[in-house]
Amino acid sequence: MINVYCTQKLLTKLPIKQGLLPEGELLQTSLIEGSNNIDLINPLSGWHANLLTLQRRNCVLMVHNQSRFPVLIIGLTKPDFAALDYHFADCFMNTLLKVGANDTQMQTAQALLAPVSINKSNDRSVQGTLNQMAGDVEHMLWFDNASITDCSPYKTAAWLADRPCNLKAKKDCIWPIKAMLTLLDT
Repeated sequence: MINVYCTQKLLTKLPIKQGLLPEGELLQTSLIEGSNNIDLINPLSGWHANLLTLQRRNCVLMVHNQSRFPVLIIGLTKPDFAALDYHFADCFMNTLLKVGANDTQMQTAQALLAPVSINKSNDRSVQGTLNQMAGDVEHMLWFDNASITDCSPYKTAAWLADRPCNLKAKKDCIWPIKAMLTLLDT
């Protein structure tokens, strides 16, 4: 399972049933019955997500807790919220391609993808990073006089990942791209 900690604003939009999205429920039963079970400890688990309204479009910004690697999903409609598993996997894998992940890292990421489990947001440090990245996207749209529908979510997430981020317990900054690729190498 990949735990996603959502803000209250996003939780109200998601059709959650026992902490899972409707499509994730089907995936979970197939994973349990299958022979290739994903380990209980998934290094890709632990994301924070927030619902952004950019130029009257629903967008979801997700940040990995450990590496601060962002994933941006643009233009969600009501049926898309039920398929958040699919959209997360698509945007995550394509963002990895944009930041230059090699084949081994891509295969590792694909193997670690699992159904999304939804929980309530709990880490204020990651929420601060989410808010900072959301402000950066809003500023970019305003400064470049760009439309959100013309922006590539993968390129925008790669742009957000190419900057240092602070962690709560550490004095040094981490670079999200380097941290995520290192996580996929181990």
